[in-house]
Amino acid sequence: MRARGFTLIELVVTVAIVGLLATAALPLAQLAAQRSKETDLRAALREIRTAIDAYKDAADQGRIEKQLDASGYPPSLQVLVDGVEDTRSESRPMIYFLRRIPRDPFFPDGSAAAADTWGLRSYESPPDSPQAGDDVYDVYSLAGGKGINGVPYHDW
Repeated sequence: MRARGFTLIELVVTVAIVGLLATAALPLAQLAAQRSKETDLRAALREIRTAIDAYKDAADQGRIEKQLDASGYPPSLQVLVDGVEDTRSESRPMIYFLRRIPRDPFFPDGSAAAADTWGLRSYESPPDSPQAGDDVYDVYSLAGGKGINGVPYHDW
């Protein structure tokens, strides 16, 4: 039996080969998507942590007004975007540390505010049990999965 120049066997074999190739390509596409999200997660963590460190440096240099008993870390992620006055300058210009708060690419709710996609660790919080507090010493992913490298996203 011929269907437009192909025998039925040739058609079945062709469909089987295309199906086999498609099933092999799907895991590769999923891996590429995960790798892309992981790259975005690393970049977002680096951006936020760099801004937190810059805020702390400015506080230690006396450019940001802080209480005597305060750690010098920002009270929230939003402060990094909103900026603070430079207390060492007469004109009191604003110092900005972030243009915007990046989102955690693994956070499941796309409608959540970017700041709400991160777990916050205060300066007084132990590293093995991060808790929010009066300041933001570090951020971590709230995602429950593990990276391609086997390390949970929470620990990145």
